[in-house]
Amino acid sequence: MSINNPLDKDIKFLHGVGERRAMLLSKELGINTLNDLLYYFPFRYIDRSRIYKISEIKDDSLTYIQLRVRIIGFQHVGSGPKKRFIAIASDGTGQVELVWFKGINWIEKRLEQGREYIIFGRPSFFNGVLNVIHPEIESTLEQNNRFHTGVQGVYSTTEKLNNSQLGTKAIYTLMCNLWGTYGEYIRETLPENVICENGLMGLKEALFNIHFPVSDKALEAARFRLKFEELLGVQLNILQERSGRISKNNGFVFNKVGEKFNRFYNEKLPFPLTGAQKRVIKEIRQDTYTGHQMNRLLQGDVGSGKTLVALMSMLIACDNGFQACLMAPTEILANQHFNNISRMVDGIGVNVALLTGSTTKKQRTVIAEGLISGEIDILIGTHALIEDKVQFNNLGFVVIDEQHRFGVEQRARLWKKNDQPPHILVMTATPIPRTLAMTLYGDLDVSVIDELPPGRKPVRTLHYRDAHRLRVFGFMRDEIKKGRQVYIVYPLIKESEKMDYKALEDGCEGITRAFPPPEYVTVVVHGQMKATDKDYGMRMFKNGNANIMIATSVIEVGVDVPNASIMIIESAERFGLSQLHQLRGRVGRGAEQSYCILMSGDKLSSDSRKRLGAMVATNDGFELAELDLKLRGAGDLSGTQQSGLAFDLKIANLGRDSQIVTLARDQAEKILAVDPDLSKPENISLKMLSQKYASKKGIDFSMIS
Repeated sequence: MSINNPLDKDIKFLHGVGERRAMLLSKELGINTLNDLLYYFPFRYIDRSRIYKISEIKDDSLTYIQLRVRIIGFQHVGSGPKKRFIAIASDGTGQVELVWFKGINWIEKRLEQGREYIIFGRPSFFNGVLNVIHPEIESTLEQNNRFHTGVQGVYSTTEKLNNSQLGTKAIYTLMCNLWGTYGEYIRETLPENVICENGLMGLKEALFNIHFPVSDKALEAARFRLKFEELLGVQLNILQERSGRISKNNGFVFNKVGEKFNRFYNEKLPFPLTGAQKRVIKEIRQDTYTGHQMNRLLQGDVGSGKTLVALMSMLIACDNGFQACLMAPTEILANQHFNNISRMVDGIGVNVALLTGSTTKKQRTVIAEGLISGEIDILIGTHALIEDKVQFNNLGFVVIDEQHRFGVEQRARLWKKNDQPPHILVMTATPIPRTLAMTLYGDLDVSVIDELPPGRKPVRTLHYRDAHRLRVFGFMRDEIKKGRQVYIVYPLIKESEKMDYKALEDGCEGITRAFPPPEYVTVVVHGQMKATDKDYGMRMFKNGNANIMIATSVIEVGVDVPNASIMIIESAERFGLSQLHQLRGRVGRGAEQSYCILMSGDKLSSDSRKRLGAMVATNDGFELAELDLKLRGAGDLSGTQQSGLAFDLKIANLGRDSQIVTLARDQAEKILAVDPDLSKPENISLKMLSQKYASKKGIDFSMIS
């Protein structure tokens, strides 16, 4: 929108808003301008085409009813908190009581006896009398001024808005006011050829039909148009950034594979590389040789050998005179990486250091000196790596493990540790569906490790209800007798931490009774424990001194115990598919057959049944990720609790709109092939659309380019 467009006006100037309501709309919904309101879409629709006769309403089986009635009397009933206001109305075929418990003063002033109104709401019966509690109500004159499309949008509101008479009906009325006064100022934002090629509805028609659909077909066409435009803007921006990055010769050149890499490969490699690992190392090698800065996403299931690929890539950096670092989301995982990598590179002349929140001041001073002097080749750590005091001599290669757990600014601060941007490898064990990858990470090159190391058997997954717990206990005893170990994981949801910890404590008591010491040794690990206590429990289990570990999902990443053969997930219905799959990956890391047992209650929602059924049916992480995206949306899957969704999608859904994502991607590639900078006059609107989504993706490479 241009600066002079009336739709850029402050929302307070819209009839029916004013200063006070404008402040509420801004604070509660982020609506500041007329254009913001225009793009605030309904989340569902209700049919307002039919007006019932009161005599037709025999019971409360109808979800909603709409009546044309005349007020014939008023009543005040009760007092204090139980006070209610009743308007008695009739349409000639019967009577209805309209009941209000809140906002009585406001509604009483608004209603007039003898006047005709249209009411809408849920019907119910009390003492045989039809009533509608807190109905939507408007005069027949007001209804005549409303858009007569038969279907009315329902808008999300908040408690504060509802209490200020700014509920869904009020927002709908404001939308009517906006269209009546400003609808003529809506201008097309896509070139004519893009509209024609994709069979799109015009923007003004689409916006009208998203708010006031004239038919189901028109509503569907409006949704398609608005989703396509949104996703086209995202894809244009992603592809332009990627093209801009690739065009720059600003990457360090790793022109040799030297002694450190070769000694590790020939003397220290723990097992033969899979074909997939070899392929990915070759891709990274090619990236770091070109002179362009590498930004590569490495996907691979738990246990597929991503860390080994990362280590060998860091060794190439070391061979070329550069330092490398690896950032992990938890101290547990950082410690595990440090111990494993230190062991693997022992004796080949590579100095590895560890920096976490637990590192002492004295140790930090030694590390700081080693980094500046270049004595430290590889630094492994947590968020501590991004502190301003941590400075490198020549950082050339950065690895981010479980990248979705870090925010955009956190990651950017790490790779700005050098004047020239280092090569970036971001890794995830959460398989990312194709449509989500091309949208969230479309500006990265993507590598996939789709093979497990030799000798690994697929984990068998079973689902049991609480009633079968004794059978599960018997199976645990059999495995423990074979020398195996068992994880038992409880959910931990922030909204119900007390309840969750109580469940964990109760579960611990039950396990201790069923597996009493000293015959069985059980340890407990959860996020609220002191780090020393947590580490002690981890070590006990890892060293084989404990048979059972009871934990929260703190062990989702970072615990590698090949001897553990059973993963029991309590209240499995409370976990998402992605997390269930991650937890399952904690077992099956040795040569023995391993099992994942999903425990649940008897009452399961439809989505829960689908999730648990999918876990039993397949070990394919990408197949599960596709289903998780459809069931839960992109937010949870991509770790947006921490970093915010990659961009502000108002109508498109990455789970349900995969075909539109692909269409938008193809269209963006076609446009940029002819006009890479979107500088042609006919593409000015597309340039504005692309800029709208700038610097909002999961990894903001514009900050370092």
